[in-house]
Amino acid sequence: MTQRSALLRTLLLLALALAVTGCAGLKNRFKDKDKNEGLPVATLYDRAHEQMERGNWSNGSEIFGRLIAQYPYGPYTEQALMEQAYAQYKAGKHEDAISTIDRFIRTYPTHRNIAYLYYLRGLSNMARNTVFLARAFNLDTSTRDLQAPLQAYNDFNTVATRYPNSRYVADARQRMVFLRDEFARFELNTGLYYLRRGAWVSAADRATFLLETYPQSAYQNDAVALLAEAYTRLGNTVLAADARRVLEQNDPQHPWLAGHWPKHPSVLKRLNPFTGESR
Repeated sequence: MTQRSALLRTLLLLALALAVTGCAGLKNRFKDKDKNEGLPVATLYDRAHEQMERGNWSNGSEIFGRLIAQYPYGPYTEQALMEQAYAQYKAGKHEDAISTIDRFIRTYPTHRNIAYLYYLRGLSNMARNTVFLARAFNLDTSTRDLQAPLQAYNDFNTVATRYPNSRYVADARQRMVFLRDEFARFELNTGLYYLRRGAWVSAADRATFLLETYPQSAYQNDAVALLAEAYTRLGNTVLAADARRVLEQNDPQHPWLAGHWPKHPSVLKRLNPFTGESR
């Protein structure tokens, strides 16, 4: 072997060695290692709680998740599940919060803090799907799918009926009143939608349903006005006069009596699927 060939061979070996070393270094550098793996349960709990105190809800939730995965039983796990659910709720991860709460309720159905879990599930369901849009664009949440708010109502009702001495009862009942008004407003918006499209019978049916299902709601007088307007359009003067008389007795300043209600949305607003018919 010539001296030149030996030199080339040496250089190739050095280059190969550097390449192998470099790949190993990059692999170790970018390897995703969980720094919380294998830590004692108390350390994990303290670390997660510290993140929550700083408002780092997502980090706290992740560390609580590591604690629960490594130590699935024991008092730390019970507390970690509750605090993880709260951290997920605060982080806006409402689906995750509900999943964690459901797991807790299944595992510890007689826990001393079970009322709190139902209350927190109500908050999560109440905020689910619509909270960002409502805050960002001031949208009418009564026009959205009612599945999540209905579940929230049931959660708050569970707190109010099963745990009447709970500290969360007063707030749960207030939220039930708010949600009930939202359900009534949903029916009103639907009735106004029918009214605007000339479906007078459907509009009257919706108004009647609202009055029967949600009596004393914040939209009761609007429902009577809708009923009066629908009967007027149908030419039923007797029922229209009855509705007018009820409205005059209960809300003499209602704008329908002066011919200023309902105010249908503008053409531009009608093109927006997130706006309500009554606004």
